[in-house]
Amino acid sequence: MDFSDNWVKEFGKSGNIVGKPFFEVMSNLPEALKSDIESCKSGKAQITGSDKVVTGNSDILWYSWRIGQCNKEHRIILFLEDITHRKIREDLLVKSQKVARIGGWQLDVLGNKVYWSSVTREILGVSEDFHASVESALSFYKEGPDRDLLAQVISDGIEKGIPWDTEHRIINTSGKEIWVRVIGEVESVGGKTVRLHGIFQDIDEKKRTELEYRKISERHMLATKKAGIGVWEYNIPDHKLKWDQNIYGLYGLKETDFKDAFEAWDACVHPDDYERATEMAQEAIRNRKDYIITFRIKTPSGEVRWMKSHGNIMWDDNGEAEKMIGITVDITDLKLTQDQLMESEESLHGVFENSSVGMALLDLEGKFTNVNESFCKSTGYLREELVGSHYRDVAFSENVDMYASLIEEFLRGEISTQQMVTKHLGKHGKIHHKVITVTVVKKTTGEISHFLIQMVDITPQIEAEKRLRNLLQISAMQNESLLNFAHIVSHNMRSHSANLTMITDFLLEGGMDKTEYDNTLDMLNKASKGLNETISHLNEVVQIKTGQEKKMDRILLKKIVNEVMGNVGALANEKKVKVEVDIPDGIEVMGITAYVESIVQNLLTNAIKYRDTQKKHCLVSIRASQDEEDVTLDVSDNGLGIDMEANRDKVFGMYKTFHRNKDAKGIGLFITKSQIDSIGGSIHVESEVGVGSTFRVKFIKAV
Repeated sequence: MDFSDNWVKEFGKSGNIVGKPFFEVMSNLPEALKSDIESCKSGKAQITGSDKVVTGNSDILWYSWRIGQCNKEHRIILFLEDITHRKIREDLLVKSQKVARIGGWQLDVLGNKVYWSSVTREILGVSEDFHASVESALSFYKEGPDRDLLAQVISDGIEKGIPWDTEHRIINTSGKEIWVRVIGEVESVGGKTVRLHGIFQDIDEKKRTELEYRKISERHMLATKKAGIGVWEYNIPDHKLKWDQNIYGLYGLKETDFKDAFEAWDACVHPDDYERATEMAQEAIRNRKDYIITFRIKTPSGEVRWMKSHGNIMWDDNGEAEKMIGITVDITDLKLTQDQLMESEESLHGVFENSSVGMALLDLEGKFTNVNESFCKSTGYLREELVGSHYRDVAFSENVDMYASLIEEFLRGEISTQQMVTKHLGKHGKIHHKVITVTVVKKTTGEISHFLIQMVDITPQIEAEKRLRNLLQISAMQNESLLNFAHIVSHNMRSHSANLTMITDFLLEGGMDKTEYDNTLDMLNKASKGLNETISHLNEVVQIKTGQEKKMDRILLKKIVNEVMGNVGALANEKKVKVEVDIPDGIEVMGITAYVESIVQNLLTNAIKYRDTQKKHCLVSIRASQDEEDVTLDVSDNGLGIDMEANRDKVFGMYKTFHRNKDAKGIGLFITKSQIDSIGGSIHVESEVGVGSTFRVKFIKAV
């Protein structure tokens, strides 16, 4: 119906709005205002309020209002104000207080009541309904100097009207210690304090940083003094030099003996370094760079000491060099240590290069960075072939994973040195036995710098040890065979002797008819033949045992097997036994040709002899393989098999038989094992009744 001039100014409306619906003209108003207008129309005399509205452009507008009834003609009068800018300022103030962690407080002295703002309560960790007195408020301050100081300034504020600005430590309700700043102001009425108020700010982070900085500064000052670091300043335009007391002490001078620092400088700098030190200062100014120099001085006592100066240039607004500020440090001890270290490094280098022990340096990635001549000789590689290559390139394949695991243990800090006896692959494929010692070399910081490898070739010792072990094994077997041989001689010869004596006694007694006489002579003939056969077997064993000293030769295994197959092929065909041979070309063993041929022939004929005639297909296979040291020959069949639980320790015994074969003498496997033992080999059998047998012979590989 009507509006004031200020309405037009405030809301940008013109006079043509008269007679138009209010909420069509004023479209962006809070819903709360509409509700209050309706309430006023319903009878409420006066209503005030404020609220915000979000416009279609996502702008936030704040309004405050007062609505009253105009009884004349039942009209309503509305006072409306856009308070958006004021609310923004208030919000910014509140947010800044929260960000800055600044709260307010007030103490009603007469009522002993304390009022806290929301930020203050947040810092203290109390809820909005917590009511505090002076005593309970003081309890938050750390007992001791912090609480005592606040109590004193409050007392001075009340009694003397003195304001304060102090820092304290509090303990909030979570038990956390926090540094706070408390500023207090005094309100008085008639000269009597009635109210204290002020701000309460969380300064914990700033205060702790400040305290830490103070500690660092104090430590720095102490360290500088203890370390003998002097500070100097050179005024470039005036050509004036200032020293602190530390520099005079470093130079062994008294400040009172010189009119200025330049005079002291001239008196002490070593003549051979004076010109260089002066020129480097001018060069630093010309090239706008730091001044860094190491030089010598000569003290009044005649002692020569090493100094190091480091200076930074300050420039004026015109870009002219104004002053140079720097420090000077006595590095005499460091210089002497460096000289000694250089001598030690040269000495270590000589030890490394000339050592009879193979040495190598390995980086953290496993690559060789340096090797000495002994290492090259031990591996067969040239220095240029090793440096830059990875240890995997020269390591024995079986050891690569072990070395990788070892390096991981070093890097984790679990071990610092390790020694092992291992195999090593030489350049030309020959296997060597080495004692390898790996040691961690660390930097002064404790970090691993590289690895030191020391290698000693013990192949001759290993081979000698192996020969000794073989000799001991042969000796043990010989002793066992000797006992077995003695037992056989004692038992079997005694049996034959007793049998012959008994038959002879029958003949000497006489009184026999012709038939009895002929039978007795037949028994005598058989006993004589048995004795002769026993003596023949024993003689063959003796020949094998005494033949061990024959020189062993390189024997091509496939050739021997083929020759044996030519000898027994007809027998295999007759007995319908299929023989499969798989012997790679080029496999050579060390042995005596006659023995190796006898071993193969006896194992093959046994496999044919003790075939399982109930099986449709009788099979025998002869296969060979080799590794670095041995050649393995397997003779397998699907024949009758042997009960190993009952006969495991009897298989290679003399006169031991396991099947009811009229031709079995129990001497073949005994002779075979004796022949194998005599050439440094071994034999092992795996068998199962009804399944078959596998005889595995280990020969010494020819290298």
